[in-house]
Amino acid sequence: MRRTTPRLALAVLCACSLVRHVAFAQGADLASRSKGRPDAPITIYEMSDFQCPYCRQFALETMPVLEREYLATGKVRLIYINLPLTSVHAHAFAAARVALCAARQGAARFWALHDLLFQRQPQWSKQPDPSGYLLALAEYGGANRAALAVCVASKASEAAVQADVAAAARAGAHSTPTFYIEGGLIEGAAPAAVFREVLDSIYRVRAAR
Repeated sequence: MRRTTPRLALAVLCACSLVRHVAFAQGADLASRSKGRPDAPITIYEMSDFQCPYCRQFALETMPVLEREYLATGKVRLIYINLPLTSVHAHAFAAARVALCAARQGAARFWALHDLLFQRQPQWSKQPDPSGYLLALAEYGGANRAALAVCVASKASEAAVQADVAAAARAGAHSTPTFYIEGGLIEGAAPAAVFREVLDSIYRVRAAR
């Protein structure tokens, strides 16, 4: 969770893309929590915590703008990486497990739950045990609840979240939300204008090649 003004070093962001690469998850698991064309020239990895209020701010305010201007136009692909900050958010890890299990049922199920988790964050985050509420949200988003419950109870779902956390750490993320874009980082719930500056700059360079 980060409340401060988003940290942005555009020159560093562009330069780092030449020398710094992070291995995130691959294959169907990655595809099921991505938006935008797979062959988009720019990829954003969003490292986020479903219980983080600033992640919620990004999801509700900035993400719709990016979807309209960059994802829908084929310029950008966005991939969600779980980074639950368990020291401050008691239910973030549980929410991440449910989200990854929803992703196993397809991208539509993951993104429906993604939106519901952030929209209903004030409700489930205050509950002593939100397990039932989280499963109900996933079911409301179209997931098969029985299959979801089996997945959430498995050790594999815990390992999958831990793999995301490890990948986020390798990318240099220590707070949420953090965005890894072509080798550099944007930290904090940056407004759309910050993303436009970075994405338009990278896109112009790519288009000129």
